[in-house]
Amino acid sequence: MIALMRVLIIAANTERGNMVTMPLGAGLVAGAARRASHDVQFLDLLNSADPCGSVMQAIRAFDPAAVGISVRNIDDQNREEPRFLLAQIKPVVDACRASSAALIILGGPGFSIFPDETLRYLGADFGIAGDGEVAFVELLRRLAAGEDVSNLPGLHSRATSSPALHLDNLDGCPFWDQVLTTSARSAGEDVWIPIQTRRGCPNDCSYCSTSAIQGRVIRMRAAETVVAEIRRLTLAGLRRLYFVDNSFNIPEAYAMQLCRLLARAALHIEWRCILYPHHVGDELVATMSRAGCVEVSLGFESGNLAVLHEMNKRYTPDDVRLACEGLREHGIRRMGFLLLGGPGETRESVEESLAFARSLDLDSLRITVGIRIYPNTRLAKCAVEEGVIGANDSLLAPTFYLAPGLEPWIHDWLGSQLDLPVAR
Repeated sequence: MIALMRVLIIAANTERGNMVTMPLGAGLVAGAARRASHDVQFLDLLNSADPCGSVMQAIRAFDPAAVGISVRNIDDQNREEPRFLLAQIKPVVDACRASSAALIILGGPGFSIFPDETLRYLGADFGIAGDGEVAFVELLRRLAAGEDVSNLPGLHSRATSSPALHLDNLDGCPFWDQVLTTSARSAGEDVWIPIQTRRGCPNDCSYCSTSAIQGRVIRMRAAETVVAEIRRLTLAGLRRLYFVDNSFNIPEAYAMQLCRLLARAALHIEWRCILYPHHVGDELVATMSRAGCVEVSLGFESGNLAVLHEMNKRYTPDDVRLACEGLREHGIRRMGFLLLGGPGETRESVEESLAFARSLDLDSLRITVGIRIYPNTRLAKCAVEEGVIGANDSLLAPTFYLAPGLEPWIHDWLGSQLDLPVAR
């Protein structure tokens, strides 16, 4: 007979950022635990005026044997005034300790980047790095049965560290859970419903942490399953969607199949996505438009070819321009992103990037100055070689790279560019 547990899942994020963020990962883990017949309660702290009070109240009412806490972000990636967001989660963990003897289990993208460091800082018992739906449920089963957990893939504890777990087949995992519908309705009209159709990114950009979170191998849900699930969401009145896939157009054949199925289903939805601006063909853009796409985020990062090469990008400024023109022709809004200050950046390349962004006639533009350094990236290696960081620095505290010679000029110069639609 399978031993069951009372489990409280806490989505600890309280940051809204540029848009309302829903606790997709935590919701899917909660759904997986419920499928395994565990007694699951879910607590989203996004709208809580008193997160610690909400946690203590939930624990007193439910008396869980285990508490899962999702760590979405380590910091806000703002170089000028960085906010260390783990400091907001620490009181939540402390509130759990003060209210219960329940085991505390961490997960989420932020945890997957810094698993051991986050475990130590927050003082939790366990953590799951990578895909959590299977590993978390298996951890609960072993804990309830009194079995050894030390060889569980993806597990981190005070005694063990395992490589992140990346599932080969996502179709066996929950796509959505009712707790997410509840969160969506409480979030208000500004919410865009997150949809994840694939995980993993092969692009290996020099600064990116995605591979630590999702791995480099792309794993896709069946396109037919995605459309069926979206149909169910529309029946619940949820029609504004955000495909949170790292690059919606990779692989292009899958994106095309998905868009064709969505267009054929005529679900009367509107959606946003993130595009990697390399060879974005007109046929794909036209099909995206017919399927309901209304806005695309283009993280083209720079308008200078040499800087793009340093970032290990596989596209050119000409590729970005062609993608922007195609999107505009099909009536899709274009939000651009510049990431200034990386290795090889100069005053001239900054000015070139701003001129390039201006020439694209974007609907909106976000500029970031300085690049957050994450472990095991090419940027981290470069920063060590240049003496910006030490070889053994943990990087858990917000640490940034800014090319020599840019400060303070870059801040003054950007401040003078009032005609750009810049969000900082």
